[in-house]
Amino acid sequence: MHFRFIFFCILLCALITPIPAMAVEISMERFFPESACAEGWMLDGKVALFDQDTLFDRINGESELFFPYGFQKLAYARYENKQNPKVALDIDVYRMGSLIDAFGIFANYRRRDDADMQIGSEGTISSSQVFFYQDQYFVRLQVTGAVSAPQTVLKDCAQAISQNLPQTAARPAELEAFLIPAVVKKSERYVAQSLLGYDFLRRGIIADAKVKGETIQVFVVLEISNDAARKALNQYRSYLTTSRKDVRSSDTGSRISLEAIDPLYGNVFAEAVGRFVIGAVRTRDTAAAKELVEQIRLRLGQR
Repeated sequence: MHFRFIFFCILLCALITPIPAMAVEISMERFFPESACAEGWMLDGKVALFDQDTLFDRINGESELFFPYGFQKLAYARYENKQNPKVALDIDVYRMGSLIDAFGIFANYRRRDDADMQIGSEGTISSSQVFFYQDQYFVRLQVTGAVSAPQTVLKDCAQAISQNLPQTAARPAELEAFLIPAVVKKSERYVAQSLLGYDFLRRGIIADAKVKGETIQVFVVLEISNDAARKALNQYRSYLTTSRKDVRSSDTGSRISLEAIDPLYGNVFAEAVGRFVIGAVRTRDTAAAKELVEQIRLRLGQR
């Protein structure tokens, strides 16, 4: 009898003890307005969902682009123009692996000549498309059956989706490093695998920069530790040494740097500092490249 009482008390405590919060699967269907996304643009059918195994059914030929960025699920809906059902707006909402992954896909699709749109973390709008990202979601709106749609319709439908997504306007913190005058606006791209095409530069951000009339590229490799960043730069140095002998390097203790000629990218200057590898390629002016690398390094909080 005593044993049963103890067992009952243990079971009761287990039932009433608070359970740690667990991740809740967000129903992506709820991102879409149930009737209309803008006046006169009505939902046609139901929201369709696609996962890693079925993504190609929706975007055959593009699906491989999404997987390195941690693609999880796609929700798709179509809104028809009530006055002309042949004209519609296709809306795709992709759940990616993280905020920076969502930015990475967004940067692959945006065009520099498209107008900026104040939505989510960043957005662009043209006569037929809207692209934006918000939290870990990348959103694409595309007019079909016509070459364009009224800007008010595109904006209203985009805002209708945005207000149902997690409410954050945060940008990846790593992008702050590229807020220097020389960097060309909208040229920043996050590459989730093999920056510059090299496996040892695992992932990072690259952008165009204008210096004294020439366009060069600056980059930041994002590593998990100081040792990993140094290892990546040393692997880069070893690779460059196999093709050329004039590789110059130095080690100040707090950072290591190299100057060389990359067989694919011309003159390169790079340094490992903290958990980052910061560099510039395609430059004729090494002094200017060093100055840009220093500006980026300081913005990353590395001295």
